[in-house]
Amino acid sequence: MSTNKFPLLLEASELEKYLHDPQILVVDMCKPETYAQYHIPGAVHLEYSKIVRIDKPVMGLLPDADSLGRVLSSLGMTRDTHVVAYDDEGGGKACRLLWTLDVIGHPSFSLLNGGLHAWANEDHTLDTKIYTRAPGSYPVEIGNKHLADKAYILQHLHDPAEVFLDTRTMEEFAGIKIYAARGGHIPGAVNLDWLHTMDRDHNLRLLPDTQLQKMLERLGVTPDKEVITYCQSHHRSSHTYILLKHLGYEKIRGYHGAWSDWGNDPDTPKEI
Repeated sequence: MSTNKFPLLLEASELEKYLHDPQILVVDMCKPETYAQYHIPGAVHLEYSKIVRIDKPVMGLLPDADSLGRVLSSLGMTRDTHVVAYDDEGGGKACRLLWTLDVIGHPSFSLLNGGLHAWANEDHTLDTKIYTRAPGSYPVEIGNKHLADKAYILQHLHDPAEVFLDTRTMEEFAGIKIYAARGGHIPGAVNLDWLHTMDRDHNLRLLPDTQLQKMLERLGVTPDKEVITYCQSHHRSSHTYILLKHLGYEKIRGYHGAWSDWGNDPDTPKEI
């Protein structure tokens, strides 16, 4: 099976068939202690902190190209590598890696649907061996197609072709719980808590496509618009970004820094 034919959303039963394919790189984004306890055979571990940059009070920024290049090279990645990412928290960390790969134009990657929960709870093979690959050379160029920042949002704030999808809790969206200098949300944004897109009875997989599409359509999040996802630091909203990509949305961007950027700037407009 050609690696470029793997779906973006990959099931555990399908992945297990191809674990020994040298073009597939399984990346474990769990906590180090979880990886040490058990993981998918052949999976290499990647610390989440290595793919985000902090410039306090702004969190979750995209690292520069050289830093990302060093991280991906350390994993043994090439442009021909098909990356399969997973974690043990519903996919937020794994999707942040996949969003990053989309921003830099990496051609082939998948999210393990349900992550470690699906893999372990459905009796797939687990391993305790620490895996690494020989370092490679992965030069990175950061593109703008899937990246949003504060300036871009301010420029498109009243554009009817844009929709801002806030994936935080309703309490954060409404300014009841505040984790920045100011609470609230970007003017005109709609809210969909990322946890509401997971099937808790099915090992934290995504809900069925039809159910997700109805949820999005009710909010006016339709494929004809450009959708910008954000949360507090573009962790949770990376999950929603990959969800949208899986559903076939083509015009999507992730706002890195997110509310930690917007809410800590006294000059940005906000709603509650």
